[in-house]
Amino acid sequence: MQADERLIVALDVPTLDRMTELVGRLGEAVKYYKIGMELFYGAGPEAIRFLRGQGKEIFLDLKLHDIPNTVAQSAKVLTALGVSMFNLHASGGLSMMTAAAKATAEAAETLQISRPKLIAVTILTSMDSAAWQELGYTMTIVQQVVHLAKLARQAGLDGVVASPQEAPLIRKECGADFLIVTPGVRPEGSVVNDQSRVTTPSGALQAGASHLVIGRPITAANDPLMATTAILREMEGL
Repeated sequence: MQADERLIVALDVPTLDRMTELVGRLGEAVKYYKIGMELFYGAGPEAIRFLRGQGKEIFLDLKLHDIPNTVAQSAKVLTALGVSMFNLHASGGLSMMTAAAKATAEAAETLQISRPKLIAVTILTSMDSAAWQELGYTMTIVQQVVHLAKLARQAGLDGVVASPQEAPLIRKECGADFLIVTPGVRPEGSVVNDQSRVTTPSGALQAGASHLVIGRPITAANDPLMATTAILREMEGL
């Protein structure tokens, strides 16, 4: 994949107007966008329709997590929206993930559309070791991430969301074709914000990431297009 196919810009904005302004400023430099809870709750499917009309790829980041039947039925609805990729929480378990994968494939076949990629969130990249210990898990963060990634692969999912720090082990355990979508990517000199397990764009790619999700270093920049161009150049330099 080319760098602009691997970069996913996070549209973490509250309104359709703010989204369209940002997408207009970035123009042809960005092919792939993430719509998360903030934008989807504020603008709904209209945000997806706009981006599809612009010929953009869409990662719908709603992190489904419920009983298997509820997640499966929700997966059918999201498949019909025509996004390229959406996600659920791996901590929902093997049965939930398997049901979602089956429902997604069936819905795509019924609608005669391309099946969206289905990926599982492992451990949020805002989680550090202190916060992790508060939850009472016996595994380390890295051990749990790899365990959940292997479970997602067993369920028939296409990949996971994980920090760049866990990407090498996931790549080793889950194979070359398994998607590893990494938030927590910050160019040199960027503010970390609320992320804990972070690295640079080049570091994430070297670690084995297939896609990089980058938000505020682009969307909060004085010149988002210039910031995007700099990140793409770093990615292409590998």
